Amino acid sequence: MLEMRPDCEKCGQDLPAEAPGAFICSFECTFCAECSEELDDLCPNCDGELMDRPTRAKKHHAKNPPSTVRHYKG
Repeated sequence: MLEMRPDCEKCGQDLPAEAPGAFICSFECTFCAECSEELDDLCPNCDGELMDRPTRAKKHHAKNPPSTVRHYKG
């Protein structure tokens, strides 16, 4: 199951699990669409490809909650 991190690691933008617009690499480093585009869809942490993160419907959050740990270091 994906961790579903709540924010962009580069700019801190909120990335709700139920909303589109997040991009992840195979290690689940997470970026918003704008930052992913700036990075040319290449993860700066591992050089992996950034791909669209699937969404998780809110009805599943109680049983499978998205992460609340923020990764933005700003």
